[in-house]
Amino acid sequence: MCGRFAQTVSRDVYFDALDLTPDDILFDPVPIGRYNVAPGTSVLVLSHHDDQYHFNSIHWGYKPEWWDKPALINARNETAATGRMFKPLWAKGRVIVPAEGWFEWKRNRDVKQPYFVHHRHGKPLFFAAIGHAPFDRDDAAHGFVIVTAASDKGLLDIHDRMPVVLEPEAAREWLHSDTALARASALAKHSTLPLSDFAWHPVSDYVGSVRNQGATLIEKIDNPLL
Repeated sequence: MCGRFAQTVSRDVYFDALDLTPDDILFDPVPIGRYNVAPGTSVLVLSHHDDQYHFNSIHWGYKPEWWDKPALINARNETAATGRMFKPLWAKGRVIVPAEGWFEWKRNRDVKQPYFVHHRHGKPLFFAAIGHAPFDRDDAAHGFVIVTAASDKGLLDIHDRMPVVLEPEAAREWLHSDTALARASALAKHSTLPLSDFAWHPVSDYVGSVRNQGATLIEKIDNPLL
């Protein structure tokens, strides 16, 4: 993880959940309506610079000029702050990806069953992410990755990684450039939502195609394959 997620409600809902009051120009009550966000697409990501909050449309995936492999979409929180690939992004490009949940696939040989992981009370989730600032271009060289951590046993038992989902207060602190690097690392490790805040249910395999969208993709199905 994270390889697919849902970003559906309006910007206003995300700001309310973060207890933020941005400039009026950023208010937007129209739902985003993306139920199947895939890597390689542009995603609305929240950043903070010049003393203001911004929603930027940023490419999901990061590939610096010297990287001769496919763009990466995740960064491990155990190594991102110190490794060559992500250290500059960790220092100057911390952002938040708001979402309603993410998808995981349970596998048994050739059989795969997708599940949707979400807040058990329907609250927005805030993924810790890092990107190439300033966010004025929309390509892999200036893209972002979602920070992941080892998945707690009991959370699906499907995948050994999950996104770092920050508490709202921690998400606000993560965004600010004056947050020390050591503090940012501590937030990613110790200020995440507890396992008890998550719920999950099986969903249609239609989510497997990036062409499919709509609220039915996150609805529970009655007869999962696994």
